[in-house]
Amino acid sequence: MVNLLLSGLAGAVVSGAFAPVAKWWLAPIGLALHMFLLNRTNRKLLSAFGFALSFNLLLLHWTSIFVGSLPWLILAVGMSLFYLPLALVGRWGIAAYPLIFLLLEEVRNRFPFGGFGWARIAYSQADAPYALIARFGGASALSALTLSIALFIYLATTKRLRPLILFPLVLLLIPFSITETGQTKVLMVQGNVPQYGLDFNARAQQVFQNHLRQTRLALTQDPKIDFILWPENAVDVDPFTNKKVFAELNTFAKPLLIGAIVERNNQIFNTSILWTKQSQNLYLKQHLTPFGEYIPLRGLARKVSPLVDRVRDFSPGHQGATFTVGLAKIAPILCFELLADGIISEAAKSANLLAVQTNSATFGMSAESAQQMSLTRIRAIEHSRNILSVSTTGYSAVIDYRGKILQRTAMGTAEHLVASVGLITQQSPRDRLGDWALIISLLWLALVARKRYR
Repeated sequence: MVNLLLSGLAGAVVSGAFAPVAKWWLAPIGLALHMFLLNRTNRKLLSAFGFALSFNLLLLHWTSIFVGSLPWLILAVGMSLFYLPLALVGRWGIAAYPLIFLLLEEVRNRFPFGGFGWARIAYSQADAPYALIARFGGASALSALTLSIALFIYLATTKRLRPLILFPLVLLLIPFSITETGQTKVLMVQGNVPQYGLDFNARAQQVFQNHLRQTRLALTQDPKIDFILWPENAVDVDPFTNKKVFAELNTFAKPLLIGAIVERNNQIFNTSILWTKQSQNLYLKQHLTPFGEYIPLRGLARKVSPLVDRVRDFSPGHQGATFTVGLAKIAPILCFELLADGIISEAAKSANLLAVQTNSATFGMSAESAQQMSLTRIRAIEHSRNILSVSTTGYSAVIDYRGKILQRTAMGTAEHLVASVGLITQQSPRDRLGDWALIISLLWLALVARKRYR
């Protein structure tokens, strides 16, 4: 029982690396503590589950804000089951912990329902001094390095220092410079919503009016911009069928990149639209949010929460898009798509600027938005792209290719940002490597796992 409680403590420590605590160094310390505990108990399955449950309950508490505790508990327990194979260290040795952990992360990134990689250790490491490793091996390499550091700490407590475990740090010594091929000036608008919760868009016209008002205010202060960026769900009515909204959007002389709900042929789509008076180009969100934008296993889900019947299933798109505004080639990323490695990689290869459009209104003033911001910072490093991240309610930010936040709004406010942002065409080493980045990370941890430290 003591070991179980301490394993739960280790999970809580790791969760502290994520917002709202957001102390990156807690991740390797908490992981090292769990290695110590897991290596000294005969109840390894229980220890692995206790660690994972504590970690996921704390990390994902924001999912309970408006839907109640039961879905949150089911999600946390379900995700925690994926950590049970950590018990294999009893057979393979504690040095296999990082390899098993990373493999489990990659499984969760893909399964079930397209995956839910929110708990990836890499996403807690945006402020770590070694975070730039992501430009060489992606989020997988950053997780692998964090796990390697945790193993080093654990071995140090047993007076068995193994400096070679930290060998990947030498990658940070490799010169890598970024050349910006031009700039674009953007107005980012965070209009806010009338209320938080599942009914944030009960007055969808009000959400639209909020963004309209904030945009016009900003343009009176600085009209010399190249395009305007609105968040996901800023236009939560179909702008093609709502004549008033259509007319209002056509009053702007500058291109708008908006998030809008569009209905076609009895299907509903979450879209990003590059809107001008002359034309409207659409991107249809590909990676939909399970239980948010569509309901898997609806009959079973209805028994957990009657709220599922309020969700109409969206239809997914099947290809990316790049919008051109002057020199800028902008790839839109809609919220949950941040978790999709393939979508982000393809977007970075086709564009010189990424625009993340998101909506945090359904999670109130919780840590969800800050956690997503950290995730976005890692994606910026991973793909060597400056990123514009705009939300209906906050945080919205300008993030550079090193993962640094250059400008940021507050939570729950109506604000705007004006920024001149560099355009980058060269690929990161990670994008040039493609899937080999993950394979190399796994091979490295497999090499480490060959040593059976007791």
